[in-house]
Amino acid sequence: MREQYRSGALQEEDLAPGPYEQFARWFAQACRSGLPEPNAMIVSTADATGRPSSRTVLLKGYDERGFVFYTNYSSRKGTELTANPQVSLLFPWYPLARQVIACGTAERVDPAETAAYFRSRPRGSQLGAWASAQSTVVSSRADIDAAYDAVTARFPEGTPVPVPEDWGGFRVTAETVEFWQGRENRLHDRLRYARSGTGWRVARLCP
Repeated sequence: MREQYRSGALQEEDLAPGPYEQFARWFAQACRSGLPEPNAMIVSTADATGRPSSRTVLLKGYDERGFVFYTNYSSRKGTELTANPQVSLLFPWYPLARQVIACGTAERVDPAETAAYFRSRPRGSQLGAWASAQSTVVSSRADIDAAYDAVTARFPEGTPVPVPEDWGGFRVTAETVEFWQGRENRLHDRLRYARSGTGWRVARLCP
């Protein structure tokens, strides 16, 4: 299976001064394009022995400090990031023939920031965070549904749902951010920002 990419080009003169501003431009275009869940990203981590794992997570915020997502801290990604904070984020915007790859380190967000985000979630998602011991083995779907029912009874309608103690956000502070634009004949444009002192330097990579 093979497809020629002819949707555009990426030149150095087109780039924003910094990667987060450039990401904002591309993210806005991805949102306007009608892409399903343009904030979906593949988060890749590694355990203490270097064994990697990946999963799709939703980006919930970004600014000059980094990219933010939320999870159970006892999940596989949570425990791996605690042991080894090195992480890679990949935004796979296939219909646009674009990718963004950010590599850096993750740290937990402030509890107040986590609480503010948790309050913005739909109530069902709040309850789900309590019901699921994420990444652990469970004997059946019925057990998951029973756990959700038990949490629903514990926090009846009208009762605020608090943030679970082992749940919260990670902020990924990028050391490099690569913007990948598909081109014909597999001669893609790859422009990568890398931290340099208090600023960024840009390099073009071979496709």
